[in-house]
Parts: sequence; structure tokens; C-alpha cells
Amino acid sequence: MILRRVIEHVEKQEWTAIWIDLVIVVVGVFIGIQVSNWNEGRATNRRAAVFTEQLTADLREEAWGSQLLVEYNGDVLANAERTAAALSGKTALTDEALLVSAYRATQYKQKLRRRSTYDELISTGNIGLIRNRRLRDTAMRVYTVPTYDNIAREGRESLYRQAFRMSMPTEVQRALASRCGDRPLAIGDYAGLADSLDYACTTGLPEAAIAAAATTLRSDATLVPLLRLRIADLETRLVDFTVNNKDIMDGLQAIAAGKP
Repeated sequence: MILRRVIEHVEKQEWTAIWIDLVIVVVGVFIGIQVSNWNEGRATNRRAAVFTEQLTADLREEAWGSQLLVEYNGDVLANAERTAAALSGKTALTDEALLVSAYRATQYKQKLRRRSTYDELISTGNIGLIRNRRLRDTAMRVYTVPTYDNIAREGRESLYRQAFRMSMPTEVQRALASRCGDRPLAIGDYAGLADSLDYACTTGLPEAAIAAAATTLRSDATLVPLLRLRIADLETRLVDFTVNNKDIMDGLQAIAAGKP
């Protein structure tokens, strides 16, 4: 319709009308573009808000999980040191206490990561939707730093763990796992993190079985060197968490506290 009017005005050489028609066209196009941009901006803001909320929830769980790894591996380290001291004759432990500590020194925690939101943002190139710099930077660090994988891998592949598991009778290992192993924790339960592994327990095993297992431990000269290696690995990873990557832990705790 506008085009027909313009043609008519040109034929009649009505230049003022032509300019008015052109202005109407330009203004119409401009308004259309602005409305389109506004709608697109609203849609982008909605997506950004959804992703930000999801990523914040993910990182709050990662904050708890990171603290769990620090506390748990601190317990493993304490038991490894206790066992090494007892086996090398520096301190005395009862047979049952030695057995429990030696078992707990084999433990490791494989914490499942909550990273689906981050992976989606990266794979789609939408990480820029996260406008909060601390939230974005903390996510990029926490999901790429190798410390989480390293601490689980070294625990799983520990030569001390292998030596202990091969030398202990199955019934002894089952009793230790049942009565002195990991205690279940609800995600977000910070109060339960303290001594989540290093708590008082009894094995429930017959005295003869306890004595035989302790004798096996004390007579194996390879265990102390393997414990030293385990202790060194644990200390390295705990330093990674608490010192080398302190910015990650600080960022996670700030997000968990609602201060992103």
C-alpha cells in the first residue's frame, strides 16, 4: 500500500508527500527492529536468569562436596599417619584400633559432580549468559581444575590400599566396611562433615580374628613405605584444595552463603 502511494506521489510530483511516506516507512522499520530487539533481549534475559539460578544451585552443592572432600581426606590422612606410627613402633595401638585405622587409611571418596548446567553452557557457547563474574569464574575453575579427579584417582589406585585389601580376609573387610566405614551424609549437611570417617567404632569381630589381622599388618614390612607414599599424596591434594586453589574454595563458600 505504501509503495503504491509513493508511486502515485512520484507520478504527480508531490515531493512533500513522498518524503512523508518515506519517513513513515523508515519509522515503521525502526520500530519493528526495536520491538524485535526488545523481545529478543527479554528472551535472553529470561534464559540468563534460568541458567544463573541453575548454576548457582549446582555450585552450592559443589561447595558442600568440596568441603566434604577436604574433611574426609583429612580423616584418611590422620588414620594413615596413626597407622604408620603404630607399625613403625613410634606409638602403641590396640589390635582393633590398628585394624580400624589401617582400614580407614585405604579409603577414598569419589564425589559425583553436579556439572550439567556448566557443560550445557560451554557446549552451546552460552557461558556469557552468566553475567555475575564471580559465579562464572568460579564455575570455570571448579569444573576444570584436576584436583578433584586426582584425589579420587590416587585414592582408588593407592598401592597401600591394594596391599591392605589383598592381605585382609574378606570377612574382616566386610566387618570394617559395615561398622567403621563411610557414614551416609545428606547433601548440604555441613554439621555431619566433621569426623565423617574418623569416629569411634568397634569391628564386632572375634578377638582371634582381630589378633590375626593385626599380626598380618605388623609383619608386613612393605606397609610403612606405602603409607608414607599415601600420606604424601594426601597432603599434596589437601594443599591443592586449601592453598593452591583457595580462590575456588572461597568462591564456592561465598556462593553457598548467598554472596555471589
